[in-house]
Order: sequence, then C-alpha cells, then structure tokens
Amino acid sequence: MGLVSAATYIILMFLLIPFIFFKYLVSFGSISNEEVMNKNYIEQYQALANNRLFPHNKLAEYLSAILCLQSTTLLGLLDDLFDIRWRHKFFLPAVASLPLLIVYYVDFSVTSIVIPKFITDAPGGYYLLNIINWIIKHGNNLVIYITGLSFRTLQNDYITKESPKLIDLGIFYYVYMSAISIFSPNSINILAGINGLEVGQSIILAAIFLINDFCYLFSNNISQAAYDSHLLSAIFMIPFVGVSLALLQYNWFPARVFVGDTYCYFSGMVFAIVGILGHFSKTLMIFLLPQIINFIYSVPQLFHIVPCPRHRLPKFNVETGLMYPSFGELKNQNSLTIFILRFLETFKLIKIERDEKNQIVKFSNMTIINLTLVWLGPFREDTLCLILLGFQFIVGILMIITRHTVGPWLFGYDNLSWGVK
Repeated sequence: MGLVSAATYIILMFLLIPFIFFKYLVSFGSISNEEVMNKNYIEQYQALANNRLFPHNKLAEYLSAILCLQSTTLLGLLDDLFDIRWRHKFFLPAVASLPLLIVYYVDFSVTSIVIPKFITDAPGGYYLLNIINWIIKHGNNLVIYITGLSFRTLQNDYITKESPKLIDLGIFYYVYMSAISIFSPNSINILAGINGLEVGQSIILAAIFLINDFCYLFSNNISQAAYDSHLLSAIFMIPFVGVSLALLQYNWFPARVFVGDTYCYFSGMVFAIVGILGHFSKTLMIFLLPQIINFIYSVPQLFHIVPCPRHRLPKFNVETGLMYPSFGELKNQNSLTIFILRFLETFKLIKIERDEKNQIVKFSNMTIINLTLVWLGPFREDTLCLILLGFQFIVGILMIITRHTVGPWLFGYDNLSWGVK
C-alpha cells in the first residue's frame, strides 16, 4: 500500500502548483490591449506583495523534485515486485536524483560549506584547510578537464577575512548530495520490519522537520533565502504527513496492510529532497541520527563480515504474543568475526548463545530493533514500535536544540540570527 500513498502524494504535489506559484499565473487570454495587460499584471502582482511566495525559478526545482520522487517510487515498486538484490538496487536512488542535481547545478549551484569555528581557531587549522582545499581544487580541475563543466562557485578558493568561513567543495558537494539520496531511502528500509515502524518513523521525522521549519518561518530575523528554503521544506512535509497518517491507520499493529519497499524509498527520498533543495543537508543528517546509528550497528552484517540472514526481523512468540530478538547462526568460525562478536558482547551490544564447548553458535541480529529487545524486552509489537518512535522523537528534539545552540557556537554562524551571507 506504500504505492497508493506515494501516488496520492505525487498527485497532491501537482495540484498544489497553481497555489504555490499563484502570483505568476496571470491570464491574458481575453485581453488584447498591451496597456491593459500590463496593468492587469501589475495589479495582480502587487495584490500579493509581501506574501513571500516563491520566485518563479523555484518551479524548476519543484518539478525536478516530483520527477525524482516518481523515479524513486518506480524503483520501490520494482523492488517489491521482483525483489531486487541489494548490490543492484543500492545505488539506484542516486540515478533517480539526477534531475534534482542537474536543476540544482543550473539554478543554484552553491557548493560551499561553513567551516566550524573551532577548526579555524585551532593551531594548524588553516594549514589543514589549505591542504583540503588543494585536494578539492585539483579534483575539480580534473572534472573540468574531462567534462568541461565547472562546479566551483566561490570566486576565491577559500574565504578567510569574513565570517562565516567557507570552503568550496565543488564536485565533491554533488558526490555528497548523491550519497544523501542513497542513504536516506535505504536507511528507512533498513530500520524496518515491525508493524507501523516504517510509517511511524517517517511521520516523526516529518514532524521534526516541520518544527525546525517553523523556527525559521516564524522568525523575523532571517533572510528571504532562508525563508524560501524552509517554506519549500514545509510545503513538501505537510502533504507527506497527511498521506502517511492515512497509511498508518492501516499499518499500525495489528497491521492490515504492508507498506513495502515502495514507501521506504519514497519517504526517504522526500527527506533527501528537502535537505538538498532546502540547503540544510547537514541538518538532515543529524535528524537521521537513529537511522545512522542503526546503519553503523548493522555494518558487520550488511557487509557480510558477520553472517547475515535474509531477514533480521525480531522473533514473534505465538504463545505469549511478545517479540523476542532474532538470532543469526555462526557456522564458520574466523578470527575477525569472533573478535567483532566478543567486542560487541563486552559492551552489552549483542546477545550471544554458546554450545557446551563455549563456542559461539548464535548471536542476536544487529539492528536497534533487536538491541532494544536485548536490553529491555520482550515486548508486544506495538509497545516495541512506540519505544523506537519515542527514541526517534526525543533524538529529533535534542538535535533541533543542538542545531540552534551548539551549532552556532561550533560554526560561529546560524541563519536564525546572522542571515545568509
């Protein structure tokens, strides 16, 4: 049923276009006098003055985002139908994001990032940044030589005299955005497997995004560029919350429908889109901290350093109605695998079963779902889901606070108080 939600969302986003870009939709169909035409245009335009709606060039970004979502939804549908292997589908979201990145290059193409103040203030900080900048510069020169396209946007290699301190990543910034478009959909798909979790975590994330957006939209001390970025984010998030809440009614425990990979890829790409087009991709990553933790924790299994079963869902006990951690089997012993499992066991990050010879035979699968059950379980499925969603929400609120308190202290800069330079 994830396909239904994704299709409904895309239709809603198309229907919103006349409202979002209303002040540019001036009809001259029945008017032949040029003076009257100009007067009509001016009256309609000035009637909506100071409403802070989007400039017209945002339409290209908006449409490229919808095209990206359509491609991602198709990818998810094909995965649900044909069960595409991970090694084949892992990089496909980056291909789906190409229209987004191309429009970003043509319309905006800002590839500079703010350098944390503690780096520039540290002994040798400027020396380190000059080395990094030298590597970036020659990497970009190689790309220019091969493609003829320039990806650097700052006049100087590195700005040192004014705050905030910036460094231009050039082509490496596009590599970073492609990585975001890969990680965000897959991270939702990895942290999944119990009723309501995929949709629930997406709703929580959308709510966190909206809280952060409202911090900007209801502030009088931000620039038009920052306002536009977070208004765009809110416009993508609000319909997403609507279709997701409708889906959650049917996917909550006991679920009557499954959301499938289609919804996971679609929801993750929505977050990647607002992070890229809204120019707050670093903020996006701190909001995805639970997903990042789950991915890092899962790396030994995802990369088959430790045996990884086809599905790592927690185990359901029919008699008790509770969820228990699921286990992977260790059939082939090797030193690296044993070291990783014993290391994780030392810090209580895994549960291990041994045979009579004290040899490891089973270990709990490495997801934060199973880890929650190891630490706190067993639980009913809905209780387990609520614990994970509560963790997602608490982390999100803490990250918002961190972003606007510790963030300005580290970077010496914050859009809420400084404005875009």
